[in-house]
Amino acid sequence: MVIGFDAKRAAQNRTGLGNYSRYIVRTLKERAPQNDYILFIPNPKRASQLSDLPQATENYTLVSPRTCLGRALSSLWRTLALSCELRKHKVDIYHGLSNELPLGIRRAGCRSVVTLHDVIFIHQPEYYKPIDRWIYRLKFRYAGMKADRVITVSHFSKQELVRLLHIPADKISVVYPGIYLDFSKVTAADRAAVHARYSLPERFVLYVGTVEERKNLKLVAEAMSLMQKERRLPAEMRVVVVGRKTPYAETLEHYLANNGLAGRFLFLSNVSFADLPACYQLADVFVYPSRIEGFGSPMLEAAAAGVPAIGCTGSSLEEAGGPGAFYVEPDDAKGMADHLLTLWNDEALRKERSAMGLSHAERFSESRLFDDLMAVYNSLI
Repeated sequence: MVIGFDAKRAAQNRTGLGNYSRYIVRTLKERAPQNDYILFIPNPKRASQLSDLPQATENYTLVSPRTCLGRALSSLWRTLALSCELRKHKVDIYHGLSNELPLGIRRAGCRSVVTLHDVIFIHQPEYYKPIDRWIYRLKFRYAGMKADRVITVSHFSKQELVRLLHIPADKISVVYPGIYLDFSKVTAADRAAVHARYSLPERFVLYVGTVEERKNLKLVAEAMSLMQKERRLPAEMRVVVVGRKTPYAETLEHYLANNGLAGRFLFLSNVSFADLPACYQLADVFVYPSRIEGFGSPMLEAAAAGVPAIGCTGSSLEEAGGPGAFYVEPDDAKGMADHLLTLWNDEALRKERSAMGLSHAERFSESRLFDDLMAVYNSLI
């Protein structure tokens, strides 16, 4: 079988869609070497994130625009010319890993699969520019209509695709993403090195993700402010924030300064992917108060790291975090404060919830992802 992939995100993105795309390709390459894999990359000069994938093997090929015009207009190549490339390379199945398919996919001589991760741009449009919402809607509708099969990453996202894009439920398969980080190889020496490298507190609450409005990190600050007013805030409690800042970070920092919490938050935007597993394992508690997620991989990563977590209700975080995590409504500062204090002060409860998280994470094994993904592919052949 010849399987082609839209590899733009795999080549360029460090997180999110990039991690998902690379994990899919690596898993298939290792577990089904009898297939041929072709990665279509619009700009080979922006492919630094493929360094951990094989660059040239017998059954693994990278394809990018060959003409000067194609390289100059790489986005158009990916949208307009890719169907011709699929036919030329005799692809059997093409998988659009990041929410879109090229125009003319039905004439490409292959079957097609698209992963539609979420429709947050419809569900909560206030987080997106109007032009972006318009473009996303066009791409998602086209991909959902033309694909032979749609994959999504949670049952919540499947319900949203049916409700908001009217894609038939029987056309959608839920294939849970895997755990992108490898926690099994982290040693005590690794943890000590990471602790020193980033000057981490002795004990801390961890958040991993972009610092943006939708992720709702201010809820944690509000919970700590409430604890402070009620004289319940532990003197040693600190929050380590790992992720890229957006303008929302200024709003958050302004709130922290006005409420005497500026010294309680440590913002790190330079943590390497290789150091993330140790960061998780060093934390006492993990928080991910996002208002809405297609899946919420950080909750699953916390479970796999054995860190008790607190997430928010209303989307897919319960699926990602499992029964070992605690959940609050996205505006419930008191609920967040109560759970933070309970976990922070009760070591036995942390161990209990850690064990539950580890058990939950076993459901998201690489072998299960592979089996579910191949079941979708084989249904089309």
